[in-house]
Amino acid sequence: MTELTDLLPTTAELVRLRAVAAGHETPDLIVRGGLVQSPGTEEWLERDVLIAGRHIATLTPWNHVADAAAEVDARGSHVVPGFIDAHLHIEYTNLTPGELGRLSVARGTTTVLTDPNGAANVWGARGMDFLLQTRTPLHVFQQVSPSTPGSAELELGGAVIPEATVRARLHDDVTVTLGESNPFDYGEVSTGRFREALTAGRRITGHTAAQTHESLWGYLAAGVSDDHNAATVDEVLERTRLGAMITIMGSSLTDNTVPLFADLDAIAPAFRSLCFCADDKHVHDLTTQGHIDHHVRQAIRFGVEPQLAYRMATTQPAHYYRLDQVVGLLAPSRLADLQIIPDLAEVRPSTVIVAGEIVARDGASLFENTDEIPAWTTDTVHLPETLPADLFTVAAPAGAATVSVRAMEMYNGYFKRAFTATLPVVDGAVSADPTDDVLKIAVVDRHHGEALTGIGFVRGFGLRRGAIAITMNCPNMNISVVGASDADMRLAVAELGRMGGGFVTVADGEVLARVPLPVGGMMSAAPYEETAAALAHGHATTAELGCPIPSPYIILSFVGLYAVPDLGLTERGLIDAYTQQFVDVLLPGPVDACGYTHDEDPQ
Repeated sequence: MTELTDLLPTTAELVRLRAVAAGHETPDLIVRGGLVQSPGTEEWLERDVLIAGRHIATLTPWNHVADAAAEVDARGSHVVPGFIDAHLHIEYTNLTPGELGRLSVARGTTTVLTDPNGAANVWGARGMDFLLQTRTPLHVFQQVSPSTPGSAELELGGAVIPEATVRARLHDDVTVTLGESNPFDYGEVSTGRFREALTAGRRITGHTAAQTHESLWGYLAAGVSDDHNAATVDEVLERTRLGAMITIMGSSLTDNTVPLFADLDAIAPAFRSLCFCADDKHVHDLTTQGHIDHHVRQAIRFGVEPQLAYRMATTQPAHYYRLDQVVGLLAPSRLADLQIIPDLAEVRPSTVIVAGEIVARDGASLFENTDEIPAWTTDTVHLPETLPADLFTVAAPAGAATVSVRAMEMYNGYFKRAFTATLPVVDGAVSADPTDDVLKIAVVDRHHGEALTGIGFVRGFGLRRGAIAITMNCPNMNISVVGASDADMRLAVAELGRMGGGFVTVADGEVLARVPLPVGGMMSAAPYEETAAALAHGHATTAELGCPIPSPYIILSFVGLYAVPDLGLTERGLIDAYTQQFVDVLLPGPVDACGYTHDEDPQ
């Protein structure tokens, strides 16, 4: 676990740093002859970096110090700090922290700020701790997941974390922010949590969900101080003018680097209030696109001056999240976390150094992932021995040939636009209509063995036949399944139970693709190369069934998210995101016509 104070120099280390900087002792390592990113000015400096142990002693003019125990040649290259991911859910990489470290450190991302809300929902507080620990040279800081479950009224969920535990974790040395919260929750408990974060000196991570005007103002007034949802220049400017930091998301859901950097003149006033995050980016995209290096490449490709693009990935998040005494800039007494970049536009480090040790060269890690996976992290998918035959049945009014339903249409990644669909009735039950791309979607409890199920309808997945299912419904990590037929949906859910969690694609009674994720039903402990290959196969197989979404499994994770407009779905039913109330899937009708009475105790 990355305890912040443990990364600061000890008294003995400070004594040695001062001796090296003053020329009284020989450095352990010199990074020689590079153009170094200035810690305090927007310049490239002709400097050598003198390192003593884990930390930087000082920066000197080229060749000012003749000897060191070891040297790294940076001539013809630029020297920059390790990149910082300002908001990441490690679970959605589908990798354990150690495998993420083995993948991302070699690409220059050496620090991540992570909100382990998936782990919290599956395992509780010990799961949050598990996501913060790795022996690899990846610094992992905590964004405390604010509420588990997100709402006791709207979902059954999995683990329950007491409010007192959440508030206490805000004072932990590993914590940098309160994690993202429901922007439509104005309750006294959540407001008190914001107050606790402020008094603990923590930033508050925002999830503004395309809000504007009064709705946005009311959210930011709680002390929320950043946003990774801003997807347009207008949204960026509205938020930065209110003092927020924008953590530009480049995820597997949507890549906001494209719309935000397409008009540099328009977004230029916000440049010094921008940093980068991957948020929810799976292993295949991390492998093919990159991590924060992808953001920097995109910014430069669109015309952002390289010095500034690199600062957005390093110094600006370090200052904002109050980590700048430790990481994010090349300066005396800071950790010697740096990378040597031969080509600023390519953003492919030839050498990565973390805490004074060379850990990667030419895109390959020089370390192994030796993290142990506790036995309690597996066997977390609990379903009935036999799934009910009518698990996904939505009964139609007697005698109806068609019905009107509330449905949701996917757009801009994980946002959902409500619309009304007319669907056929077959044998008294509402059926999906694949010809019009209106599929049935369900969220199924996988924590309590009850198969409690909420059902809705969605457009955007394009399946002509078959179904896909996952054990990663956000944030409660239940099963989410979408399909053209009830039979294939049932098969997909049953297969997830047999696998112990992951992703699956089925059609016509046959399992076509599997991505096993046995660690909490969210992650694989296998080498990241294997998980990326399985995911690529799953995506290709799903595309053959008609799905146009490049990353369908991760998009399916967010259809149910009721903190994102217009609609959401939990195992208890369909939810209006704005009112945070249940609504009926059938139109017209009472609130709870989906087979579950929402005021009864499911336990």
